[in-house]
Amino acid sequence: MTLQQKHEKLKSLFREMGSVAVAYSGGVDSALVLAVAHSVLNSNTLAVTGRSASLAQRELEAATDLAKKLGVEHCVINTEEVASPDYAANPVNRCYYCKSELYSQLQKVVDQHNLRYIVNGTNVDDLGDHRPGLVSAREANVRSPLCEAELTKQDVRDLARQLRLPVWDKPAMPCLSSRIPYEQAVTPEKLAMIEQAEDVLIALGFTQLRVRHYGESARIELPIEDLPRFYKDNLFEPVRQRFLEIGFSQVTVDPEGFRSGRLNEESIA
Repeated sequence: MTLQQKHEKLKSLFREMGSVAVAYSGGVDSALVLAVAHSVLNSNTLAVTGRSASLAQRELEAATDLAKKLGVEHCVINTEEVASPDYAANPVNRCYYCKSELYSQLQKVVDQHNLRYIVNGTNVDDLGDHRPGLVSAREANVRSPLCEAELTKQDVRDLARQLRLPVWDKPAMPCLSSRIPYEQAVTPEKLAMIEQAEDVLIALGFTQLRVRHYGESARIELPIEDLPRFYKDNLFEPVRQRFLEIGFSQVTVDPEGFRSGRLNEESIA
């Protein structure tokens, strides 16, 4: 199918659904789902974002701003995945417990608003990745309209650009817990440290980044092409000092640069 045909298929899916609650993070995938759903269903579309210690405040604010620009009703709900011993233990299927909590809380919203479906932003390429959250989505009968319309990651960005969504080129920004190696406990304190550290780098103009939390150490990952500026502008020492103030005892920069899913590669055979 062409991209236009996939777009038409996506719109027809929403017409069939009639009303939806979108599990909305503010990333390009869920933003595209929200925008297309709203274009078809208008007030029968509700954006729902789960707020917890694993979501950076900047991401919540950005999601809220975009929903407002799209003219979509936005509901922010509290989720308590970090309080779950199963999630906090940080097993390789940690995301299963996160999404199970999210969809459980989201179902309550769906019932309250008398909506028919919960939909998420999973696309075709996600199906081949390590995504334990997909299991919880199936268990909760959550639909993935991007998959049903056969949109890939590139299709999503291309269509989002065509629709002039401001997040069409936004880098993927998974939850803060993804910065902690599997089997090392997830705590609100660690998540707060990661958020503060990444805010330091974002304030310096970096957009694609990760700060990995290894015990008391922080490992900075920036795209290879950004490393020359990081060193040429002598940013390491002031960044290190800020990280020490946040609570890290050691700071390193990964010479191989940023790569999404790095901890999956290190931890999952």
